[in-house]
Amino acid sequence: MLQFIIRRLAGAIVTLFLIGAATFFLFVAAPSDYASLACGRDCSVTRLEDIREALGLNLPLATQFWQFMSGIVVGRDFPDAHCAAPCLGQSFHSGDMVWDTIMDRFPTTLTLTAGGAICFLVIGVGAGMIAAYRRGSMIDKVATGASMVLSSFQIYFLGPIVLVIFVYGTGIMEDPKYVPITEDPVGWFIGMSIPVVVMATIFTAQYTRMARAAMIEQLAEEHVRTARAKGMAKRYVFFRYAWRGSLTPIVTVLGIDISSMLGGAVVTEITFSLQGIGRLAVDGAGSKDLPLTMGVMMFGAFFILIVNILTDIAYAYIDPRVRLS
Repeated sequence: MLQFIIRRLAGAIVTLFLIGAATFFLFVAAPSDYASLACGRDCSVTRLEDIREALGLNLPLATQFWQFMSGIVVGRDFPDAHCAAPCLGQSFHSGDMVWDTIMDRFPTTLTLTAGGAICFLVIGVGAGMIAAYRRGSMIDKVATGASMVLSSFQIYFLGPIVLVIFVYGTGIMEDPKYVPITEDPVGWFIGMSIPVVVMATIFTAQYTRMARAAMIEQLAEEHVRTARAKGMAKRYVFFRYAWRGSLTPIVTVLGIDISSMLGGAVVTEITFSLQGIGRLAVDGAGSKDLPLTMGVMMFGAFFILIVNILTDIAYAYIDPRVRLS
């Protein structure tokens, strides 16, 4: 297992370097004038040259690339401030360091991701397993029908409906907002409950159907049928033989879903006016703040790689054959 993890970490480091190189050459080495975007509309020739020199755009491209990549590891100096590692650049518009801006927004996205994942895993996978265990019963029909209906909803459709009913109509809930959990745990829970539940609802339907299908497939395997033929209890066979095998496709899809949510739950954050990573990426692209956009891309890629490594480890633990591949 240790060798398996080391191989995955080594591959992640190489992948992250390639993503950084692709990000740099996509934005910095593109035909667009990088300095003009930083200078703004009312830009004089003198100021434009000063910006080129400050950003190092007058240096060879290889030197610029080295400064960009080394800044992530050891930090970088700008004309008006020092950017500590990991340095992802300095925002054109706010002047703040991109890493600090991302860290201010990250707790919101992390709350959405963690809370949503816990909800749709517990409810979705649990409902799917129960439906498969009671296949053909009323419980199975209700769970399957509800998942089919909920899977047709979208966050930008379900979100406003929930807001109208529970916030603006009845006033039962407060308008969604992020409050640091260290300052007010109750306010954090209340402020993020609606976005988390709405986002989890969409995923719950998917995981209910997926868990049910995976469990039914496992129950039809020969080793499971052999265990039943030996007289073992249905419940024992369900949890001892079928349950673990059914987790394999769920873990695979879970890694992809969590990666996309950590990279930025754009629709959810915009729907509920939350200031997270997804909203930050949209704002950076809209204002043509290239350092901010590049930083969010690198940050999202980093967490996608981390989640993929954890997914591979979980996958290898569930199915030992993966470690040998």
